[in-house]
Amino acid sequence: MRDAVIVDAVRTPIGKRNGAYAGIHPGNLSAHVLTALAARNDLDPATVDDVVWGCVSQVGDQSGSIGRVGVLAAGWPESVPSTVVDRRCGSSQQAVSFAAAGVIAGHYDIAVAGGVESMTRVPMGSAAAGGAPYPLSVLARYGVDGFNQGIGAEMVADKWGLSRTRLDEYSARSHERTAAATDAGAFAGQLAPLAGLEVDEGLRRGTSVESLAGLRTVFREDGVVTAGNSSQISDGAAALLVTSSETAAARGWRPIARVHTSALAGDDPVMMLTAPLAATAKALRRAGLGIDDIGTYEVNEAFAPVPLAWQAETGGLDERLNPLGGAISVGHPLGGSGAILMTRLVHHMRDNGIRYGLQTMCEAGGLANATILELL
Repeated sequence: MRDAVIVDAVRTPIGKRNGAYAGIHPGNLSAHVLTALAARNDLDPATVDDVVWGCVSQVGDQSGSIGRVGVLAAGWPESVPSTVVDRRCGSSQQAVSFAAAGVIAGHYDIAVAGGVESMTRVPMGSAAAGGAPYPLSVLARYGVDGFNQGIGAEMVADKWGLSRTRLDEYSARSHERTAAATDAGAFAGQLAPLAGLEVDEGLRRGTSVESLAGLRTVFREDGVVTAGNSSQISDGAAALLVTSSETAAARGWRPIARVHTSALAGDDPVMMLTAPLAATAKALRRAGLGIDDIGTYEVNEAFAPVPLAWQAETGGLDERLNPLGGAISVGHPLGGSGAILMTRLVHHMRDNGIRYGLQTMCEAGGLANATILELL
């Protein structure tokens, strides 16, 4: 049977909103990681069967089938096709799953999966401007005027009894872990520096519970969610080389990990952020593994209540949960985040000899992806 393996993964450092990448078109962000991936692996772009690219806000600078734009901007042959995936925040994680499925099915021999988001140039919510994303039938079904992830985060905090202090403690930990990982060179082998940026731009060294406590809540006056315990608005891109073990051997590539299991789940679209629980349970069940078998977990830090609720339900160990920090400390460039997290995950697994790693992300609409990788 054919399998799907990740040969390599590369990402830009994550840029802050209106930061280092403000003047860079997202097509060029995409091209930068495609070019780096090809150069690192002596990959002839003409042999790539498809570029599966995640992006959420497909309007404005990201409206021209951004994966195809990235391929052309990279100077790759016009014969290389591309498609764009939107599963909200999990778009580029889904891109990896689609690429892996295509390889396993024999539709692809070599695929590149990844994604991009320039939240500076295409602000969050741009795609819905002037429109009505939800018909009255959907709003009436749930008795709401609209859906709001921030309110969902407050609901998660309420349900799992997560205090403001607990959220701020977790958030300070995210910055501490990212600072330690950066100083230890944990990201050095995965980064393709750009525009003078050699490390993730959003890290705020010295962030403390005391400094976070001074921030006002954003979504509810009596709530617990602030800008400090939520993900940062950011720009960035990542790309992964996906193929089969057979093709990798023929090309002289040594894969990092196998895509062991992929799973999807849907849950309450009002609370919105709880589907990673169901997706994780499904992935573990499908893989025949328990949480104790998983040596590291990337649970996207969209809001601090998300990984904390996930940990409470799964029993995951603190030292294995987002060991390099996450979106609270460095940012969450929407459609690029799934591939960025997976890039961090595969390199962390290889660097530390971790057999199984799991990644899961909450997504708008009450959706989630979960992927289990196995080290090779």
